Amino acid sequence: MACRAWRTDPLHVCVRVRVFPQRLDGRQCYDYRNIRVSFGADRGCCIVELGRTRVLAQVSCELVPPKPNRPTEGVLFFNLEFSPMAAPGLEPGRQSELLVLLNRLLERCLRDSKCIDTESLCVVAGEKVWQIRLDMHLLNHDGNITDAASIAGIVALCHFRRPDVSVQGEEVTVYTPEERDPVPLSIHHMPICVSFAFFHQGTYLLVDPTEREERVMDGLLVIAMNKHHEICTIQSSGVVMLLQDQILRCSKITAVKVSEITELIQKALENDQKARKEGRKFGFAESIPNQRITTFKMESAAVDTSDVEEQAGEIIAKADPPAEVFASPVLHTPGTAQIGEGLESSWGDLEESEKEEAAEEEAESEAAAFECEKVETEGTSTLRETKSGEPIVLSDSEEEEVVILEPQELPRKTR
Repeated sequence: MACRAWRTDPLHVCVRVRVFPQRLDGRQCYDYRNIRVSFGADRGCCIVELGRTRVLAQVSCELVPPKPNRPTEGVLFFNLEFSPMAAPGLEPGRQSELLVLLNRLLERCLRDSKCIDTESLCVVAGEKVWQIRLDMHLLNHDGNITDAASIAGIVALCHFRRPDVSVQGEEVTVYTPEERDPVPLSIHHMPICVSFAFFHQGTYLLVDPTEREERVMDGLLVIAMNKHHEICTIQSSGVVMLLQDQILRCSKITAVKVSEITELIQKALENDQKARKEGRKFGFAESIPNQRITTFKMESAAVDTSDVEEQAGEIIAKADPPAEVFASPVLHTPGTAQIGEGLESSWGDLEESEKEEAAEEEAESEAAAFECEKVETEGTSTLRETKSGEPIVLSDSEEEEVVILEPQELPRKTR
């Protein structure tokens, strides 16, 4: 029962690390989770998966006026956002302490390390420069957001292409991708963050902590380094006091991990570039692995239709001949006909039925005319009876009664 509690309860992570050689997810202390990079259809869009932690990165650009104190340098803007879709405890539109801390760390890692040549982003000194904007969204939170966001940011920047421009006098022309090939950003190196979680006042450390391990850790150390073993930034947080030997050991581990991650990123960029040149399918939809939805799903197979006519002829030859069919119509009575086999029609002579219908219509019309004459005679009689009175005329209509009042003639005055 004790061993089972260690597998499920995050409070016993450090005890499990000390007693057992593996962590809760089966990794060793210095092992990274699987890293997967997939690109979108547009340039500068990618998704990085670090285990179950997923970060979406998108790069965009626009021409803006430069800063007054740096008229020949472009502008870099970085932004990381959380949403409740990633974890229930994250709130949208709120700058939490963790979010502010991560944004500042990413700015130091990408901007202050001078990994991007900002002078190459200048179009007209003091007037127009390129502003590169990197937006990152956390899609799923399972620990170590810093490493996943740093990898997604540098991958998106390496994958991005800005439009080509030309300057003639004071006129600046921006070309579309159809007119001129877009230009990649000038990137000197790729800084990547590696996180270390410490337990028992720094006695034990873990690389790439998960969300459950982050909840019970005593301290966190983040080192950003490139493949040339140059430290770009370093940050320590928590209540643990680290010694010099511990920091040196972490830096050596970081150098190995950064080299491996950089090689993985370069291979992913080369594969995407090769797919785009060869005209193969690319994008998020193509990067999703094929999975069987049902057990009876079958793979697509080619169908040979070369001998379809011969097979159809053989089938027709082997089939039984059709039954005898009356090609000409059979006339049983005037006005009826029959084609093929079946019972005789019992409709009878249509001419007699037509005569009967005509006789019935004539009888109905005569009855209607008689009723109309009767109504007219009754109306004239009422008019004759009321002629002597003359001031009031009554109508026999069923729709409404109309009463016409005529003024009486006033007697003439005599002198």
